Amino acid sequence: MKLIPYSDLKDFVARLFIQMGASPINAQQGAEVLLSADLRGVDSHGIARLEGYVRLKELGRIDLLAEPEIVHETPSTATMDGKSGLGLMIAPVAMRLAIKKAEQCGTGWVAVSNSSHFGIAGYHAMMALPHDMIGIAMTNASALVAPTFSRERLLGTNPISMAIPAGEEPPFVADFATTTASNGKLELLQRSGQQTPSGWVQDETGIACTDPDILKKGGALLPLGSDKERSSHKGYMLGSMVDILSGILSGANYGPWVPPFPAYVPMPQNMPGKGIGHFFGAMRIDAFRKAQDFKYEMDNWIRRFRTADAISGKEVVIPGDPEREMEKERRMRGIHIDNQFLAIMRRLADQYQINFFE
Repeated sequence: MKLIPYSDLKDFVARLFIQMGASPINAQQGAEVLLSADLRGVDSHGIARLEGYVRLKELGRIDLLAEPEIVHETPSTATMDGKSGLGLMIAPVAMRLAIKKAEQCGTGWVAVSNSSHFGIAGYHAMMALPHDMIGIAMTNASALVAPTFSRERLLGTNPISMAIPAGEEPPFVADFATTTASNGKLELLQRSGQQTPSGWVQDETGIACTDPDILKKGGALLPLGSDKERSSHKGYMLGSMVDILSGILSGANYGPWVPPFPAYVPMPQNMPGKGIGHFFGAMRIDAFRKAQDFKYEMDNWIRRFRTADAISGKEVVIPGDPEREMEKERRMRGIHIDNQFLAIMRRLADQYQINFFE
């Protein structure tokens, strides 16, 4: 385990992306998006994903020189072709376009096809906050999730994020998968040799289990709620909505045809669309009411929920609070990288002839 300053990690990732073919500007953007996950404590989506991106590039499944193209547009909406680019670099372009359209029309909406894994949804949604806008970001993902009562994997973890500005209080930032747990959390359990909590996964017959390697054996992740008695149908519906907005609306793949993240997994046959799909929204607050009044009431909302009468030994937190505190600490102290990832980073440094930290 090694504690590495954020600036050093970002520099390493950016230099790696440049050596892989990205422009310096896109490399910096991609590194910032990737490491926002580590900063905010979402360790399954940061450095843990780096080797996966490298493998996808080596197989020719992503193009780090890609520049997204608008293929359909109205004053308040657009559809973009990501040109097989890395989602870490494509998604911010799309979100900036949504913000620009919101500035002109009150709201802006952008659907993206032909992209790839875009990191944490929260980064993109939070881009709207400095503009006094509410930001929305979502993406579909490869099929690892069984709908309620299904043995088949037909949906991805399909995350949703919404970022809402406040006044004196920090913003409200919700960022969550539509499954009980993300695949990245399974991978972290595999590395530590731990079992999953109950309700995360099922085996190939549809029986709940606690094996973190079950996806390799034909099993599946479970929708948010885990089973019908705990309202898994609601998680199934949420994941489906993300899939439809991100995939079908944009012209990307959807359902079982979304390209897998692991490079060693074969691509689905007869794919109906192009790449992975994303969906972004920006809503100008003053398109609905005075921004100052809204933010005053958001402060009131946040303070009231923070002071809720809590269960003994617990406290009620606002979505985004834990991640914000983690980011503050990790920007100051650095980010812990375990020995397995350090070894991977050393190998990538040697392979792409860039300096490592030691």
